[in-house]
Amino acid sequence: MYLADYHLHSRVSPDAGDSMTALAEAAEAAGLDELCFTDHVEPIVWGGTDLRGPYDWSVLTKEFEAAQAAMGDRIKLRLGIELGDACWNFAHTEKLLADAPPLDFIIGSVHMLSKRYNGLDLYYFEPKTEEEAYDGIADYLGRVKVMAEWGKFDALGHLTLPLRYLNENRGWNLSMDRFGGEITDIFSILNRKGIGLELNTNRGGTPLPDKKWLEMYRRLGGEAVTLGTDAHAAKFVGCAVRERQALLRDCGFRRFCTFARRKPVWHEL
Repeated sequence: MYLADYHLHSRVSPDAGDSMTALAEAAEAAGLDELCFTDHVEPIVWGGTDLRGPYDWSVLTKEFEAAQAAMGDRIKLRLGIELGDACWNFAHTEKLLADAPPLDFIIGSVHMLSKRYNGLDLYYFEPKTEEEAYDGIADYLGRVKVMAEWGKFDALGHLTLPLRYLNENRGWNLSMDRFGGEITDIFSILNRKGIGLELNTNRGGTPLPDKKWLEMYRRLGGEAVTLGTDAHAAKFVGCAVRERQALLRDCGFRRFCTFARRKPVWHEL
């Protein structure tokens, strides 16, 4: 069994604190074969909606080089990013990416609601009623669809992210069932553009997306799936990756992928 964690954040991200070296050491201890660092990059300033200035890629590359030097050939390390909320300004995003170093992998993700919600981060979304919650989810999926149509990334991250916050943090018991049409459209776009789907292990919580949507993705012809924990600390690196490989097999998948220089590398499940 080949084990890889393709979604984790080091101290280069504003919401994480461990070094890439510490994360790599944790991955080795957990028996992983490969790790891809995916620190946050957004076209807007963290915590707001103003466009950010040029991104200092040297911080990312120096941290990665230090991890490579520390680990040697003990584990395969890849450099990626989580490209969040590019839909806020695609032109500015493309300008930021033009200066990026060679990357192995880009997750495309949405964390913020639209201008209708003043760009509110889903983490802070506190609906008062179930219908308000579902309105927010609909807004989110609309943003995801726009980002998928843009398509300049390798895998779509944590598709059902609103459920992490609404159910696990806020105590709701919501599902994405009423949005089957919207999710079908998103999967169709991904398949047409050759973009993969992330199975986010959610650090051992409810998979994002869960079995129902993984099976739909497979039925619609989807095959490229990456696995990532979304770890923001060393203790979560590799969490539930083995179990989620089993879930993929149950959903009809026979392989998953890692990436090298933005090209998929396939591994049997």
